[in-house]
Amino acid sequence: MPELISHFRPAWWLPGPHLPTIWGKMVRRRPPVHDRLERVATPDGDHVTLVRMGTITAGVPHLFILHGLEGKITAKYAHGMLDEARKLGWSGDMMMFRSCDGEVNSARRFYHSGETTDLDFVVRRILAEHPDAQLMMCGVSLGGNVLLKWLGEQGKSVPAQIKRAAAVSVPFDLEAGARLMENGFARVYVRHFLATLVAKTIKKLERYPDLCDISKLRAARTFFDFDDLLTGPVHGFTGAHDYYQQSSSIHFLNRVSVPTLLMSAWNDPFLPRSVLEKVRTIAMQNPHLWVEFPATGGHVGWVAGQPWSQRYFMEARVVEWLSMAN
Repeated sequence: MPELISHFRPAWWLPGPHLPTIWGKMVRRRPPVHDRLERVATPDGDHVTLVRMGTITAGVPHLFILHGLEGKITAKYAHGMLDEARKLGWSGDMMMFRSCDGEVNSARRFYHSGETTDLDFVVRRILAEHPDAQLMMCGVSLGGNVLLKWLGEQGKSVPAQIKRAAAVSVPFDLEAGARLMENGFARVYVRHFLATLVAKTIKKLERYPDLCDISKLRAARTFFDFDDLLTGPVHGFTGAHDYYQQSSSIHFLNRVSVPTLLMSAWNDPFLPRSVLEKVRTIAMQNPHLWVEFPATGGHVGWVAGQPWSQRYFMEARVVEWLSMAN
């Protein structure tokens, strides 16, 4: 599918890839818009949490969001999208991956970039309760990888109620992204994420003391270290390489059969430019994929406007794209 021309104009006061990436997470003020939380029991005796806004109504689009690595109930980009959807009269949900709702989950496993069974379970539960729903799906960062992998796994068997999808700042090639982030300023992001991942794991060791070696856990300095020690083995992979290979959404893009927007910035500090070039080539062979790769924007950044009047381009753009469903 031809590449879409982006109309994003970056904020002059946040140059480069890192400032817009950090601004949205650390500086931006964005009140949550949800009206309730719903705990959903999973088939294995654990739970996920839905952050819910409004009521699903037949014939009215419903936005379903998957957050990024270590996302929180108050994730600002997610509530920005929910707010854009609310302006159109839509309802919306954000599904919190296991352990991201403020409670360490009870099962032995966590969540990861290729874990799609919870997504499948929750979507099918929603559609069983609301068979006339119109689902508009969006995954951000890790959540985008999960969404694309699931859509590829479903192929042409994807539920008919899923009308459109968008995947934002996706780490399409997990190993390439993990290796890139072992160097330079990106190590700041890794330290940030590992701090919470390690803390959760230490809590989980109280219930499952054989989960991993705590001294090796504390010594982890890279995503590869953590995934080779914990994510891979705990979730049935031989290690980080196997986990990355089987979970990277780049291998599933050719089977996506729902109109899907792939939105990433060429200067995303979480992913090599060469990966986006491969993704663009693959997308050209699949008529269900649209590529929008602005030159700048960072990782889930895309801040526009003035310091005293910021705008968040991605959130409005994604909802605009999803609203174009026939």
